[in-house]
Amino acid sequence: MAATELRGVVGPGPAAIAAPGGGGAGPPAVGGGGGRGDAGPGSGVAAATAATAGGPGPGAGGVAAGGPGSAPPAAGSGGSGAGGSGSAREGWLFKWTNYIKGYQRRWFVLSNGLLSYYRSKAEMRHTCRGTINLATANITVEDSCNFIISNGGAQTYHLKASSEVERQRWVTALELAKAKAVKMLAESDESGDEESVSQTDKTELQNTLRTLSSKVEDLSTCNDLIAKHGTALQRSLSELESLKLPAESNEKIKQVNERATLFRITSNAMINACRDFLMLAQTHSKKWQKSLQYERDQRIRLEETLEQLAKQHNHLERAFRGATVLPANTPGSAGSAKDQCCSGKGDMSDEDDENEFFDAPEIITMPENLGHKRTGSNISGASSDVSLDEQYKHQLEETKKEKRTRIPYKPNYSLNLWSIMKNCIGKELSKIPMPVNFNEPLSMLQRLTEDLEYHELLDRAAKCENSLEQLCYVAAFTVSSYSTTVFRTSKPFNPLLGETFELDRLEENGYRSICEQVSHHPPAAAHHAESKNGWTLRQEIKITSKFRGKYLSIMPLGTIHCIFHSTGHHYTWKKVTTTVHNIIVGKLWIDQSGEIDIVNHKTGDKCNLKFVPYSYFSRDVARKVTGEVTDPSGKVHFALLGTWDEKMDCFKVQAASGENGGDARQRGHEAEDSRVMLWKRNPLPKNAENMYYFSELALTLNAWEGGTAPTDSRLRPDQRLMENGRWDEANAEKQRLEEKQRLSRKKREAEAAKATEDGTPHDPYKALWFERKKDPVTRELTHIYSGEYWECKEKQDWGSCPDIF
Repeated sequence: MAATELRGVVGPGPAAIAAPGGGGAGPPAVGGGGGRGDAGPGSGVAAATAATAGGPGPGAGGVAAGGPGSAPPAAGSGGSGAGGSGSAREGWLFKWTNYIKGYQRRWFVLSNGLLSYYRSKAEMRHTCRGTINLATANITVEDSCNFIISNGGAQTYHLKASSEVERQRWVTALELAKAKAVKMLAESDESGDEESVSQTDKTELQNTLRTLSSKVEDLSTCNDLIAKHGTALQRSLSELESLKLPAESNEKIKQVNERATLFRITSNAMINACRDFLMLAQTHSKKWQKSLQYERDQRIRLEETLEQLAKQHNHLERAFRGATVLPANTPGSAGSAKDQCCSGKGDMSDEDDENEFFDAPEIITMPENLGHKRTGSNISGASSDVSLDEQYKHQLEETKKEKRTRIPYKPNYSLNLWSIMKNCIGKELSKIPMPVNFNEPLSMLQRLTEDLEYHELLDRAAKCENSLEQLCYVAAFTVSSYSTTVFRTSKPFNPLLGETFELDRLEENGYRSICEQVSHHPPAAAHHAESKNGWTLRQEIKITSKFRGKYLSIMPLGTIHCIFHSTGHHYTWKKVTTTVHNIIVGKLWIDQSGEIDIVNHKTGDKCNLKFVPYSYFSRDVARKVTGEVTDPSGKVHFALLGTWDEKMDCFKVQAASGENGGDARQRGHEAEDSRVMLWKRNPLPKNAENMYYFSELALTLNAWEGGTAPTDSRLRPDQRLMENGRWDEANAEKQRLEEKQRLSRKKREAEAAKATEDGTPHDPYKALWFERKKDPVTRELTHIYSGEYWECKEKQDWGSCPDIF
């Protein structure tokens, strides 16, 4: 567990947008060049540990700073005092980056002789931008506000404080930390000096050497005795040779004499080797002693670091619980609850106005617990007062209309990920048997149904009379389907061939949905949803995925159709690529990238959505999505802007007269007046981090319901066992189901081969509720709903359903 917690955790997060600088003078060139700037991610605790051990922090050579630059803004640059995380000092400073950006506002943390910096305080959770070890660094004051920290190598930080007083506070804290770090380094590296060794260790070592010396003396005494007796033996043998004995006896005597001589030579060599060993032991004893003391110091340092980390985690967990429990106990609206969560941020108010995206409490609090829960905590202890069987019994007692709001908390099982994933590189993940430890207790069919979480967007679109406005809502619905993936790093269960999932929300929300797994290799699922509010959604999605060692790419193939009944508008689009990063090392995080073209096949209107991939070098908002809605002539009528995990806004674009007499688009401040929020993500349920980060809809999907088909995902035994925390049994059941599916496939293949030999007609596998035919709009072969499922459910006629469980 300790090794897991010390891993460098690198994940995505909203990159803080630095405040622009004004005119001023840049820093002078310093030997060794500038630091690496903000070029890449560091590794918080791992980097700190490496630097403590005497190695340099992360950093690479940069461009030497010199010449004119830009001065920092005057406001908001003051540093704070000691933070609550055990650091000696932390706060805002301005760091020189390059000639283009000049000085940029960064959050600096001084702790354990290390100075680390981040783009923002919130970024401390996942990405360290650089660390310098003060034990080998030089601190130089330039003027009233500027100072330089350099280790004489590739790392040089040109820093600027907001005032002379603030600069002096930082310099004083840095000098004290440097003195302490130098002292610790000298104590660990001092050679030949026994003062750093305790008296007990010295006494123990001296006793050991004294014992070795006495043993060598004993060996020397034995050697003298052997030599004396050997000489007497050789003398006796020589006297025997002088006697007149038979020739055969003389030969034997010569052999005994030679062996006695060899024995004396061997014993002398042994004694010499023992003397050499004693001399080496006496010579190297101080080196051994120093190495032992160094390892002990390192162990103590690591223990202190782990203790600090555990305290930070405990503090964050208490803060998170306080932030989530407080709104529930305080009367008021959802907006007031959000304000209370935001007010708990403390120093986050020092952020720039450009960093407003940090204000969402879901973004702030959830990743802190996400990393903590993944690296081992007492999650199962949170639900210790209610047994798993009692919770499952409670689920069965819930009625259809009273939707459940919780599931059993996720147990804390450890698993060696690399031992499984190292054999998966380059292979398609859907063809590799994986334990349920990597799963969430939902199938891909249920995950596909989650696209309907924001079905009200389609309800509003169905009421639009303007086709371009309708397209805006369809685009927002398209983006909203990705909002459930931001924290959902576990994979859903691969459905068995013929598995189905229904979601009947006709009475509550006006729609109902049916999914079926129509192909196993490649995996493909067909989905059909219809609403009495005037729309139909259908899709067939094939999932292909490739594991590349550091990340996993998931490429959904297939077209999504949305048809509005009253107008006949028919929209189609495809999904973008999903990438899961840090598969082996670090905290898992998910990104969406690519473009989506939504086309109205009746009117010719189009919407192009661009999902901007996350970049450490970008100053833009993370998970950004932009879009334009155009008519058949290509004229832009609406601009879309937002993020795929939070919200989408719409701006009306109008032609405005340009300065040169031409036409130009509406200016930004004018477009702001036409802003309309199309969609905003619903907040996650309470304690969602303990329940796989499921949304309110996801929590209800696997709840038991009567009257469903026997192939429904709710009845899948391995998935149910996993939801109830019985993962060992779930793994065994999963293997049984997969083996049963393989036997069924071999049987079908054998029947097909036999039919081919006999020349008799043989039909390949056919889906039960969907029919494969050519789509009239896209001209693609796809599975379209045949329209019999709900009729069979009403009659409870499931005779045609296969036995897959």
